[in-house]
Amino acid sequence: MTPRSDDTPVRARLRLDAALAEVATAFRGATAAADEVQCDCHWGGEEELARLKSPDLELDPDLLHRTWSAPDWRDKGAVLRRVLPQFSVALVHGLVEPMSGMEDVGRVFAWGGWDRWPARQSAAVGEFLHAWWAYSLVETDPAVPVHELLVLCAEASGTLDPWLAVWETTDHPAAHRHLAEAADQWDHDLLADELPWRTWHDEDRLRTGLAAWLVRHAHPRLRSRGAPGELLHRIRLIGLSGPARWEDPHWPNHRY
Repeated sequence: MTPRSDDTPVRARLRLDAALAEVATAFRGATAAADEVQCDCHWGGEEELARLKSPDLELDPDLLHRTWSAPDWRDKGAVLRRVLPQFSVALVHGLVEPMSGMEDVGRVFAWGGWDRWPARQSAAVGEFLHAWWAYSLVETDPAVPVHELLVLCAEASGTLDPWLAVWETTDHPAAHRHLAEAADQWDHDLLADELPWRTWHDEDRLRTGLAAWLVRHAHPRLRSRGAPGELLHRIRLIGLSGPARWEDPHWPNHRY
C-alpha cells in the first residue's frame, strides 16, 4: 500500500477504522504454534498458553501485555499474528504501556517479520501502521503522542523515510503542533549527536536522517508559524557541527 496523506480527521479516522477491520479479517483464525512453550514461572500457566493456541479468543489485558512483551517465543511471528486484531485496537486507544518506550512495541513488529508474511497479512499490517500514523498527525490529542508513534513505526519498518514524508505533506494545524512538540522532545539528544531512542537498526542512519529532516523541513515550517525563537535556534544548531555548534551564541547553557 502506497503511503498517503489524509488531511482531515474524518477521512483519516475512516481510513484507520477500515485498516483495523482488515487486520481483524486478515488474522482471523490465527494461533500460536501448537508446540509453542513459555515459562510458567515468569510468564503464565498452561491454561493461558492454551488460549493462544485457540483462535479468536479474547485475552484479558494482563495476558495480552505478557504475550506481546515476552521476548522469548519460539515463533514470534505466529504469536504476533494471534494477538494482532486485539493488539492493534489496544494500541490505537493508548492501552499498551511498554516498559521503556514505544520502540519496544515497534521491535515486536520487526521481530515478528511482518513484512515477510503472506501478501494480505503484510499489507494489512502496513496499512494499519500508515493509517494510524496519518490519523494521529491530524488528531488534536492522539492517544499515543506523535513523536512516540514515529519511534514505533520507525522501529517496526527500519526506516524513517515514509513516515516523515507523510508528515511533511500534511498541512494541518495539529500536524504543525505535533512537529513543535516532537522537535522540543528530540533536540537535546540530537544536539549531543544521539538518537532520541534505543534502536536495533542503523542508529547513525536514523539519527542523521531525522536531524537533516528537522533542519530542512521543521525549521522553516515552524518559523513560518511563529514557533518560539529558542526552539528554532536549537533546531538550527542541529544542522551545525563542531565549534560552529557549541560556540554559537544560542548554544544552550545546559551541558550535553
